[in-house]
Amino acid sequence: MLSWLRLPPDRGPTLSYGRVRLRPARPGDWREWARLREHSRQFLTPWEPTWPADALSRGAFRRRLNQYLTEMRDGHGYNFLIFRKSDRALVGGISMSNVRRGVAQSASLGYWIGAPYARHGYMSEALTAVLNFGFTTIGLHRIEAACLPSNEASQGLLRKVGFTEEGYAREYLRINGVWRDHVLFAVLRTDQWGIDAGAIAADGDSRRREVG
Repeated sequence: MLSWLRLPPDRGPTLSYGRVRLRPARPGDWREWARLREHSRQFLTPWEPTWPADALSRGAFRRRLNQYLTEMRDGHGYNFLIFRKSDRALVGGISMSNVRRGVAQSASLGYWIGAPYARHGYMSEALTAVLNFGFTTIGLHRIEAACLPSNEASQGLLRKVGFTEEGYAREYLRINGVWRDHVLFAVLRTDQWGIDAGAIAADGDSRRREVG
């Protein structure tokens, strides 16, 4: 187990790529996190599980941090907030959950972006950083993601960073109170991945994109 997994959540791994820096949430992030989530409520709720009544409370945020720390210490999950480097503004979040070791060596991705920061390329940079972490740092072989069929922006984002559509799952997750079908995507360590991976692959270049 990596040494930083024994440290508090504010001392966990920090990732960086392009214009964004990713790190685990800290107690002091609550106010900015809650403000961005509330401002983006109408933008986010069609794509997420139903928010509980206290979803944005300090207590709920503290419980999240405790859960994240446990998952990170156990090697079962890694949760990051995404900050813009230029002004340290919080722009969204991304998680690598359900990490399976043994013969699987795989994990699942989830992510959200604040409404003011959507369609500016921040999430594709964050995904590139997390893919590099998953494949290079912790040695995964496969990373999966799923999105609603109607969420064309998310599907395009996944393809942009190298994910391949693999299937369709009926009533896969309960989203906004309703069981919804999902399109299933995955990317392998041996694939071309990272920003512009799709364009590079289309040009016939089979080399995997390296990120720092």
